Amino acid sequence: MAYWHDTWSFRNSIEHEFKFAGKYGAKGEKRQKKKKPTPGQIAKQNQRNKETRMRRTIKANFAEKDLWCCCKYPEGVRLQIEDVKKDKSRFLRILRREYEKRGSPLKWVARLEIGERGGIHFHILVNRLWKCQSDILIADAWSRALERSALQSIRPGCRTEGLVDWASTYDSGGYKALADYICKQPEEGTEEYKQLSLFEPEEQKQLLSVTSSRNLIRPEPERHYYSRRTMRKLVEDGPEPTPGYYIDIDSLYIGTNPYTGYSYCKYIELKIPEDRKKTKSGDTFHPPRGGDTEWM
Repeated sequence: MAYWHDTWSFRNSIEHEFKFAGKYGAKGEKRQKKKKPTPGQIAKQNQRNKETRMRRTIKANFAEKDLWCCCKYPEGVRLQIEDVKKDKSRFLRILRREYEKRGSPLKWVARLEIGERGGIHFHILVNRLWKCQSDILIADAWSRALERSALQSIRPGCRTEGLVDWASTYDSGGYKALADYICKQPEEGTEEYKQLSLFEPEEQKQLLSVTSSRNLIRPEPERHYYSRRTMRKLVEDGPEPTPGYYIDIDSLYIGTNPYTGYSYCKYIELKIPEDRKKTKSGDTFHPPRGGDTEWM
């Protein structure tokens, strides 16, 4: 029974997705009947797809120890969305020039966010420059942007230094937690949800949207279609790892999509570190169990 196999190749991992008709792909088995999803189910699936695309975009463009930053305003300041967007654009122009001076392109992903007290700020993921202190460049660029901000008409001569928080990224679960945060939707009943409801619908869209630099790689799968093979062996025996990789057992999912009627198999292969391919005793590398890679 026919199936197709999509693969996404990254620096240290390969992601696999199989889709096929029938529970095991065995001859004679039929695809389940489609079910009409509810609007809530469609929204949930769209959110998962958005998070997955973001996670793969991060994996393709960023690395461990790149910078996840929060550019904020002095306590008690509340600017309009358009003013915050202007400040963000000014900040990025300044930072882009600083990166270009040092011979490197600037890559970024950003989103606006509402604070617990209703103030708007933004978070941004930025590639690190290894030959200089990128955190200082970012802090200086934000300070310079605020010197021409609408902030100055509210609080002339106010503080513009020390208003950036940052943390180094780390590849835990293929950046899943970071991708989920960037794409998150406020849950009903939370303080963020209450603050968001105070804005007009068009403003809410802006506060929930994600923007990024144009130079990012957008990963597309390499697809292979097989018309004369079945999925039975893979589903019953499990997938075989590519040489030099091991399968993250916690990433393996096999099931049936109740809305399309198609079955699927998904898993991630992780590259075996060079220094761990052989242990001191000469034994081969044994993959860790109970890892934290999760994805749908």
